[in-house]
Amino acid sequence: MEEFIARGFAATRLDDIAKRAGVAKGTIYLHFKDKESMFEELVRTVIVPVVARLNALPPLTGSVRDLIEAFANNFLKEVIGTRRGDLVRLIVAEGPRFPSVADFYYREVVSRGMAGMRALIELAIARGEIRERDLARYPQILIAPAMIAVIWQSLFARHAPLDAQDMLRVHLDLIFGERRTT
Repeated sequence: MEEFIARGFAATRLDDIAKRAGVAKGTIYLHFKDKESMFEELVRTVIVPVVARLNALPPLTGSVRDLIEAFANNFLKEVIGTRRGDLVRLIVAEGPRFPSVADFYYREVVSRGMAGMRALIELAIARGEIRERDLARYPQILIAPAMIAVIWQSLFARHAPLDAQDMLRVHLDLIFGERRTT
């Protein structure tokens, strides 16, 4: 992961990965057929489990908003300020030049995340927590703050730090209605 993040997908060489890992380059080929398959396994190991938690959420005992907020806060903690976030930024930056990598990421991460969000949105609509029924057609709207936070962290945080949790709260207020405090 460190090599890919430091050099980007295009410039990362298996020789450099082997050197960093302290193994012979041939050892890598015992486990991976090429750089792309190694990168795919990295994504499966580092990112997919975070998204998989969305589809394995505990039974709903409170509001859908509470469940989404808990998942999103966990995502912020586990991705935004970590090396996982750097990996997501790498996909965003290099995906257009490497369509097979972007396609893999879409299949393994994005489509699963959107399916989970869509299911939660549909449940919230059915329960009357969300009034805008068309939101289910665009689950990207619900996850937009997470993507903004990932990108903002690497590009602009040193100029204007972003309170991603507060931005998420405002975003959810817009979708669910302002949370009332007692």
